[in-house]
Amino acid sequence: MFTTRFEAWVRRQADALMTALRRIPLTPNQITVIGVALTFVAAVLVAFGYLRWAGIVLIFGGTFDILDGALARSTGRAYPYGAFLDSTLDRYSEGAIYIGLAVYFAGTPGPYQRWLLLGTVAALTGSFLVSYVRARAQSLGFVCDSGLFARPERVVVTVIGLIFGGVVLYGVVALLAILTNFTALQRIREVWLQGRAQRLAIEREAAAPKRGNTVTP
Repeated sequence: MFTTRFEAWVRRQADALMTALRRIPLTPNQITVIGVALTFVAAVLVAFGYLRWAGIVLIFGGTFDILDGALARSTGRAYPYGAFLDSTLDRYSEGAIYIGLAVYFAGTPGPYQRWLLLGTVAALTGSFLVSYVRARAQSLGFVCDSGLFARPERVVVTVIGLIFGGVVLYGVVALLAILTNFTALQRIREVWLQGRAQRLAIEREAAAPKRGNTVTP
């Protein structure tokens, strides 16, 4: 799966970088907050139409978002609260960018304005669902790591759309609207298959004693 390989590559690069920078006087949670703050700055820049600058700032925000986990792993400071904080603030980061895009499109009249606003809302919904499905599935004991468009891919594509702007940005919004929801459906199917396998295993286990106790005339 491309998504899994891409996430693994990103993690390897972040771990390699943090090996060189592990002496920095910052905690993983502080890096997480800095990354979110930079993303909020990017969202404000998007809202005011400074798309290219927003893309550049978002690159740094996304980098900090990757480095927090790498720092936690390299220094042995990976705690459950840090993972919780990171996941929660990631949702704020994504929401901020999509709100910025919605404000930008609302102030840019054109023949596609309504569709761009609709696409932005659909992309926001899909992005949140991708993360929610995974979190909910894992809380129930399922494995849920598949999907075509996880967060790293979404950030990369969003940066490309902001830097190039225009038709490229419109295409990126359409792509996000479709593929984020498709990814959520992929994960729902993955969990459904695991749930079905569990149910069949339980049914087979329950039926086994009955077959063993059957008396052949």
